[in-house]
Amino acid sequence: QVQLVESGGGLVQPGGSLRLSCAAFGFTFSMYTLSWYRQAPGKERELVATITSTGGTTNYADTVKGRVTITRDNAKYTMLQQMNSLIPEDTAVYYCKAAGCVRVYWGQGTQVTVSS
Repeated sequence: QVQLVESGGGLVQPGGSLRLSCAAFGFTFSMYTLSWYRQAPGKERELVATITSTGGTTNYADTVKGRVTITRDNAKYTMLQQMNSLIPEDTAVYYCKAAGCVRVYWGQGTQVTVSS
């Protein structure tokens, strides 16, 4: 069965750091473009970062550029997102997305709360 499972969220003070993980099960992970999205209550889901199937190209939203690094390990079926210098505006549920030529998969999300 296909699954994407996020973890690593939590409560952190402004300026702190978190490392989010996305573990994949049941599909050809290495062939998929991977992305992190986030959604705050009452707001639309927005793209945070994306990484190509080989890991050779990454893109970041302007709001997180310089503070976020996305990586993947195809051998371990895992995608990571290192988040530094966190601000309250980063508070949201963060979702892992895997997009192939035909199929698109989403995880259930992990909560990130940035508050003093």
